[in-house]
Amino acid sequence: MSGVAKLDEVREEARGCRRCDLWRLGTQTVFGEGPASAAALFVGEQPGNDEDLEGRPFVGPAGRVFDEGLADAGIDREEAYVTNAVKHFKWTPKGNRRIHQKPNWGEMTACRPWLEAEIALVRPRVVVALGATAAQDLLGRQFRVTKERGTVHESDVHRCVVATVHPSSILRGPPEERAEAMEAFVADLRVVAGLI
Repeated sequence: MSGVAKLDEVREEARGCRRCDLWRLGTQTVFGEGPASAAALFVGEQPGNDEDLEGRPFVGPAGRVFDEGLADAGIDREEAYVTNAVKHFKWTPKGNRRIHQKPNWGEMTACRPWLEAEIALVRPRVVVALGATAAQDLLGRQFRVTKERGTVHESDVHRCVVATVHPSSILRGPPEERAEAMEAFVADLRVVAGLI
């Protein structure tokens, strides 16, 4: 069975996941996407509202920042595999909006087999943790992106992991600091580009 077929099989199995209660909140399971032979595998925290509705990772506002960062670093998104540590959108209502809630460790642990399967089947040269949740899932609960971003680390699921901020953090930051935050994000992505 080819890598693509195996990924499709795992993706189909994940659609019916009930390992934690987040399936009750999310519209659908948002599995990773990209080539089964991608050199870089990017891991975010969880799907956001747009991703939950569309069923694809990184398609909302943070996805646009992510795409811009990749392009500036010379990485083609079409050649990357993009996924999340948690596969369902965790949210709370606020008026008519669904507001993101950080997944807890139990929810991350419940989704870990899906992420491990994606990494094992894609076999990338480098895994990139986007944000603290993904970094702590891959590198341990004590890992701090603010102190160790843009450098290569080894984890129990891959020998080459680089952590950086989540693109949404750039959007949430003060407007006058966004250009500098974006430059730092792109600098981390250039480290990844050098590894692939």
